[in-house]
Amino acid sequence: MLAWLSFTVTFALARLVTGVIKLGDGSGGNLNLGGVHLHHYLWGILLVIGAAAFGLVDRNAKVRSWMGLALGVGLALIVDEAALLITLEDVYWSTQSWASVAVAVVIVSVLGTGLAITRSGSDEDDPEGR
Repeated sequence: MLAWLSFTVTFALARLVTGVIKLGDGSGGNLNLGGVHLHHYLWGILLVIGAAAFGLVDRNAKVRSWMGLALGVGLALIVDEAALLITLEDVYWSTQSWASVAVAVVIVSVLGTGLAITRSGSDEDDPEGR
């Protein structure tokens, strides 16, 4: 549930922040290293790798919650730039970028529906936990 929620919020925030950057001169907020723009999918990939690696080592419930949050944030940062990854061109503000939005909507819809279905018979319905 936390992964789904963090994905949804992060995707919306990424679109909002990049939109605000675009309204300015287009350069504020961008991170460059040696003249190369580091797109936010890079940070998403690192978060997903970190969550996966940590998941192989630690399995307690509190850590799983943090891994779920990291996974959702990382996936959102990757999916937000799916069109760039597919075309290998910076098409973030072109019509091709709507592919990223479509992928995100599908992920949010499918995961949200899956969570609603699988959680509908949770312990809240059975106070004795059966």
